[in-house]
Amino acid sequence: MKATARDLRFHSRELLETVRRGEEVVITYRGKPCARLVPFEEEGGADAEAGRRLFGIWRDHDDSRDIEAYVRDLRKGRAC
Repeated sequence: MKATARDLRFHSRELLETVRRGEEVVITYRGKPCARLVPFEEEGGADAEAGRRLFGIWRDHDDSRDIEAYVRDLRKGRAC
C-alpha cells in the first residue's frame, strides 16, 4: 500500500492498523518513496543470539566466550 506524508500526518492510526494486519506501507513525499512502515518483529530465538555473537578477531578469543560476563568484568573496576 502507498500513502503520502500528508496521509501519515492525518491518518496515522489507520496506517498503523494496516501495518498491524501484516501489510507494508510505503510513505511517499512529493511523489517519491521515502519511508516504509513494516510490522515490528520481537527479538528472540536464534536471530537475537546471532546478533550478540562476537565476530572478527574476537570470535576466537577464549576470555570472551560469555560476552555479558566479559563486559561485566571489564566494567568492574570503573564503579565507584
